[in-house]
Amino acid sequence: MTIHPNLIDGEWVLGEAAPNINPSNTDDIVGDYTRASSDEAKQAIAAARAAAPGWSRSGLMERHAVLRKASDEILARKEELGRLLSQEEGKTLPEGIGETIRAAQVFDFFAGEALRLSGETVPSVRPGIGVEMTREAVGVVGIITPWNFPIAIPAWKIAPALCYGNAIVFKPADLVPGCAWAIVDILHRAGLPKGVLNLIMGRGSVVGQTMLDSPDIDAITFTGSVATGKRVAASCAEHMRKVQLEMGGKNPLVVLDDADLGTAVECAVNGAFFSTGQRCTASSRLIVTEGIHDNFVAAVAERLQSLVVDDALKDGTHIGPVVDESQLSQDEEYIRIGQDEGAKLVFGGERLERGSPGFYLQPALFVEASNDMRISREEIFGPVASVIRAKDYDEALSLANDTVFGLSSGICTQGLKHATHFKRNSEAGMVMVNLPTAGVDFHVPFGGRKGSSYGPREQGSYAKEFYTTVKTAYTGM
Repeated sequence: MTIHPNLIDGEWVLGEAAPNINPSNTDDIVGDYTRASSDEAKQAIAAARAAAPGWSRSGLMERHAVLRKASDEILARKEELGRLLSQEEGKTLPEGIGETIRAAQVFDFFAGEALRLSGETVPSVRPGIGVEMTREAVGVVGIITPWNFPIAIPAWKIAPALCYGNAIVFKPADLVPGCAWAIVDILHRAGLPKGVLNLIMGRGSVVGQTMLDSPDIDAITFTGSVATGKRVAASCAEHMRKVQLEMGGKNPLVVLDDADLGTAVECAVNGAFFSTGQRCTASSRLIVTEGIHDNFVAAVAERLQSLVVDDALKDGTHIGPVVDESQLSQDEEYIRIGQDEGAKLVFGGERLERGSPGFYLQPALFVEASNDMRISREEIFGPVASVIRAKDYDEALSLANDTVFGLSSGICTQGLKHATHFKRNSEAGMVMVNLPTAGVDFHVPFGGRKGSSYGPREQGSYAKEFYTTVKTAYTGM
């Protein structure tokens, strides 16, 4: 089997490799991917440091062309790359292809942004002086991405970094290196100068730690767990560099008595259980008012009964496997915790056997949960959701906001009054009305509040706040 190398200073570098295992079938090896050493990570950082000045002064059309070529190739290969994504991460094939298209759209958007770079010129308060405000590249950006969106999240970090003239050191999740390698290969062949984009696959304890310890990285953007995010933030404070963190969520979906039941059920099932619940925007707390509660629970359980849990690449599969044994064990532990805390498991929660050895879990639905239970406070990151009863809208809003997280929230209602009030008073970075909490556009800002996010927003034109620094220049006439 071909070993996929790292990319350091424009050269493909082989080394000790590890298998990329298919969670739908652990007998299936997706490929072997090189793990970088600490010394190789340092070489990648040095290469990015050397390449940064030249790329930051590159022509706009050069950046546009690279990003556009990448977008075109990803879109042309959406079936192939979507299959790779589903094979290595466990999303269903339609979800894998959809995420791949999203990545292509992100690169296309930032190809356009490269031609829209602008500044301001204003008169000084002092006569005879002109003032210019421009944006310049930060320098070397370290990118650390998670396993749950192996092509979309790398795309929405790499594309703006290149668009605004930064050099990159990129460490994807060790669990899913395949899509990351494919993106880097595409960009490398699209014409990036050597050293501008460096790929260092491997363990966080080796590669990631070397990045955190380096004084030669000017900014780090990280998506992952809260615990690791805090370590990243501490290292960035020590080195006085920019930091952008996207971490956990415990997202509420409020369902009011006046909601359309069918809409509410689809929002809940899609948001909580699709992509195997492995989304930071997943609806893990379903806060339901008294009048609709029992009908909602019955309808959600019936809908879950109709869902097929199986191999991600099989036709007709609605929910694929959990990503690996460790994550599956964590999901099962939280299901036990919920039962011990007094919540009632009304559907699922069992490990499943399928035609191939894989990490299959039946979606789990709890009722009679309270907002102070661990299953309602801590991010599980699996197909597990809890229904919390609320007497009215005011209590539902209070419960929704009673969390250390603040990424996404949603409400199902046919009333304009409560929809408008919820949009204004929900303590989340993204608010959905009659839509799943998971599912966002690529051209608008992504991010949350409280323990979910730290630093400037990702995606859309707001990305420039992280990937650039502002310069003010004065000129005497």
